[in-house]
Order: sequence, then structure tokens, then C-alpha cells
Amino acid sequence: MSARLDERSLSKLRWRCRRGLLENDLFVERFFIHHEETITTRQAAGLQALMDLADNDLLDLLLGRKEPQDEVDTPEVREVLALMRTAPVAAGSRWPPPTELKKGPVS
Repeated sequence: MSARLDERSLSKLRWRCRRGLLENDLFVERFFIHHEETITTRQAAGLQALMDLADNDLLDLLLGRKEPQDEVDTPEVREVLALMRTAPVAAGSRWPPPTELKKGPVS
């Protein structure tokens, strides 16, 4: 089992996870709300790999439009991606994004 991420590393990871697209930020925010206390070094590595992607490529993965491929297709990335896709919506969060409100509820 992978060790839990220490506070300093977690702070650096949160900073690294800031994105240019609001939709990506919402997924990341939701992930940290639900998993911040339990993030492991293995999950941090998967999250780092996801953050190396371009915003639109990351969004495609988060929305399930695409699956990880090539060097991003690792067990760590798949684990974090599954957590990010299924994290429950927190009360008071800005979810769904305003563009999704026009289309109807997100399932």
C-alpha cells in the first residue's frame, strides 16, 4: 500500500492542479474535497500525470469522452481518474458548470 501524502507535498500538489478551464477546476476541487485527507503518493503520481495534459485533453478524460492512452495509461492515472469521475457533488460547490445547466442535470 502506498504511503499517505504529507502536508507539504499535498500543498504543492494542490497548487500544481490549478487549471485554465473552469470545468477542470471543478473536477479537481471536488476531488480534493472528498479525498484530500487520504491521498497517497501513488494517487499523487497519477494526478501529476493528468495535470501534464492539455486542458482539453484532460476534460475529455474527466468527462469520459476518451480513455487514457500511451504513457498516461497507467494504473495510478486510472485510479485517480475513476475517483475524479465518481466523486459526489459537495454542497455549495459550483457544479454543474453553468454551460451544463442549460442542457439539463448531469448524471
